Amino acid sequence: MNLWVVLDRDGVINDPKDGCIKSVAEWEPLPGSLAAIASLTKAGFKVVVATNQAGLAKGLVSVDELEKIHQRLCSDVERLGGRIYGVFYCPHDADAGCDCRKPRTGMLDAIEMQLGADLTGAPMVGDSLKDIQAARAKGCQPVLVRTGKGTQTETTTLLWPRYGVNTLIFDDLAAFAESHIRNR
Repeated sequence: MNLWVVLDRDGVINDPKDGCIKSVAEWEPLPGSLAAIASLTKAGFKVVVATNQAGLAKGLVSVDELEKIHQRLCSDVERLGGRIYGVFYCPHDADAGCDCRKPRTGMLDAIEMQLGADLTGAPMVGDSLKDIQAARAKGCQPVLVRTGKGTQTETTTLLWPRYGVNTLIFDDLAAFAESHIRNR
């Protein structure tokens, strides 16, 4: 079993606040999400975050503030006995045509290169079609949570059944973590 777990941030770990968290003050974890990450870590899994952050390109959030948000996320998880091995983000707008923005796999490639990870078969947990597409393109196990945009994604005809095959679905990150730990 692959010990790496890739998580999207907005809508999976924290409340997406209409798509862009602009400050540490706006960052609010979803109920049970931080404890879920800590549980995964304690069970021997290596959790990493891969998140599109177009707010940087749009000038809605600064790199410094984004780094503070990620430091807060990591320190909150550490207080619960967990660890996030890295937070990777795409700073580009959707129109930039970069390789790092999901559904492309550049961020996942960077995770493998920088952390020495092999993400083949690793669960990639997200709430959007882009997360599912990136997981499939990289050879990860697609996992959809119903938080954030997840319920909308689940019921969108663009996703199901075309992308729904072999996609695991959970109510939230805590439900995924419990199942993943139990079935290891």
